[in-house]
This record gives sequence, C-alpha cells and structure tokens, in this order.
Amino acid sequence: MTDSSKIKPFERRIPFTIDGKPFRTDNPSQRASALLRLAELDPAIFDLGELVGKEHPQPKRYDDDEMVEITKDARFVSIRQTASVA
Repeated sequence: MTDSSKIKPFERRIPFTIDGKPFRTDNPSQRASALLRLAELDPAIFDLGELVGKEHPQPKRYDDDEMVEITKDARFVSIRQTASVA
C-alpha cells in the first residue's frame, strides 16, 4: 500500500520567463498587460514581446489588450515603448 501523502500531484502549471525571470501559471491565456504587471512592469511604458526560435529571434510584439497563449518554456521580453536619446 502506498502513502498518498507522499505522492506529488501532477504539475499542471506552465513554466515561462519574462526578461529571463522564471514564472509559472495555470492560466495559459492572459492579456499582455497582465503578464507585464506580473513581472512588475508598467504596461504604459513597456510592451510585451515573445521570442520565437533559437538564433537571434525578432520578438513578436503584443498590444496591451491582446490575449497571449502561454506555452511551456515560452520566452517573453519587455520592450520599452519610447526611449529618449541625448
């Protein structure tokens, strides 16, 4: 007989990163602005991008209200909307 208290429940949380920081979610569909706030970034200053591919990928940019499908090990980055240059 097995002790059920020692059995780990099936891990259903999806691992992903934003700017290299690890996160996990059990909600695979979220707004881009919610993901930015999760990473403690202001959606008024940053956009969310997703890196697809391995070698020098161009990030796919999401609008704040756009729904993002989070897949296992997805890599997201913050993209500054505007930057002043001296």
